[in-house]
Amino acid sequence: MPKVLFVVQNISVEVPVGASILDAAKSVHAPQGDACGGVCACSTCHVYVEEGEELLSEATDDEEDILDKAFDVRMESRLGCQAKIERDGEVKVRITQESIEAFYNEHPEHRPE
Repeated sequence: MPKVLFVVQNISVEVPVGASILDAAKSVHAPQGDACGGVCACSTCHVYVEEGEELLSEATDDEEDILDKAFDVRMESRLGCQAKIERDGEVKVRITQESIEAFYNEHPEHRPE
């Protein structure tokens, strides 16, 4: 079964093939934003895929267009809602500061003291 590791939070979770990085984050309450509900309409689920990119679906033109509006976009940038895990292995992900801030704006009850 595929595994997603959120490196900064040191949270690891097994997910079924076909799950997205955002699905993985939600399943373990990792602080990843999703203001649009995961429909590729914002960039609040922006992550950096540090390892395991080859296990993920390819970025679509729609995803690339949304990433053009994100902050600090890098070669390893993906939208968590669009990056689907296609086969077994481990994907190491760093949630961007943009996404963490969006998560706490969306869920102030989870904001650290």
